Formats: sequence, structure tokens, C-alpha cells
Amino acid sequence: MKILFQGDSITDAGRDRADCHNMGQGYPLYASQLISEKYPDEEFEFINLGISGDQTSNLVSRLQRDFIDIQPDVCSILIGVNDTWHRAADRAWLSDIQFEKNYRTVLANLKQNTNAKIIILEQFLLPVADKTFFREDLNGKIDITRSLAREFADVFIPLDGLFAAACVDKDMYHWSADGVHPNENGSKFIAEHYLDAFGKIKG
Repeated sequence: MKILFQGDSITDAGRDRADCHNMGQGYPLYASQLISEKYPDEEFEFINLGISGDQTSNLVSRLQRDFIDIQPDVCSILIGVNDTWHRAADRAWLSDIQFEKNYRTVLANLKQNTNAKIIILEQFLLPVADKTFFREDLNGKIDITRSLAREFADVFIPLDGLFAAACVDKDMYHWSADGVHPNENGSKFIAEHYLDAFGKIKG
């Protein structure tokens, strides 16, 4: 079974881009380990093609090479926070219409041109003071991600909500230093939910 991890720096997590099977130091590393441990008699090929800094438009531009040509059995996508963050300095937000168009293009092409099961991971922001104003734009785009998940995803992982709950139990800095990039604790937290999501597909 070929499992493709796609997204931005949260997925990239310092991976060796010369080796697509290098999982980096983020949630794909821990998710692949958990999956292999739970299903020891199964053979998996784990591929990480997350690229730091990517936005939904970047996924569109590499749709053929890094999605369709791979022909994954499972494709997970965690994207969207950079569509907000990269425009936050002057609040020149990308329109929700364009965001949805970009993301829909990726998902529709996956559905039409592969047999992949799709796991959508919701973009998230932990409650860090210097980024609170991101919510002006981010919340609407999270709503779009949720709507697209209902239409296209085989499984949806609502990370913004899950991390909101986790930050009640433990301080946000337990999970992330900057509210966007998970540390080891945050990456393992995502991986545990990824394992649960994968189990719904695997049966």
C-alpha cells in the first residue's frame, strides 16, 4: 500500500528532498511508524512530498508530478495555513473563492485520476498572541476545508478543533513553539489521530 503525505512545512518537517521516502522529523515520521507497528504483516511504501512554504496554489502547480503520477493508495493533505500567514503582514488576504478553487482543483483531480483514498487534515492555529489576528482570515478558510472534506474526503481530521481541546488540557507551548509548527509532542499528537483515520480506511 502506497501512502502519500502532502502539504507544507508541517509535513515537510526537514525531510531529505532527495529521498521521497525520507519522512523528516514531523508527524509523517511518527504516523508511518505507528501504522507499521499496528499492521506488521502489511507492506507499506511511505512517501513524503510536503514542501515548506507551500500554499494551495503550489499544490495545484505540482498536481500531476507529485500527486497523480505517484498513483497513491492513500493521499493525505495538510495545507492552508500559509495561504493566511503569507498575507498576514498587510492583511492582503487571498479570497476565499480562490482558496476554494485551488483546493477543489487538487481534490477533484485526485478523485478523477487516481484511486486514492483521501485523508484531509484541517489547517490549525494554536492560541499564540502574535498570530491571533490570523483568525480574521483563517476561520473562513477552515470552514471551506471542512466543506471540501464533506465532499471529497474519505476521512477528515479536524486538527484546529483537536488542538483547541488539547490546549485546554496542556499549555499551547507543550505542542508548538510558534502556534503553527508542531514540536515533537504536537507531531506525535497529529500522528495518533492519523493512525485512527487510517484505521477507518484500512478496516
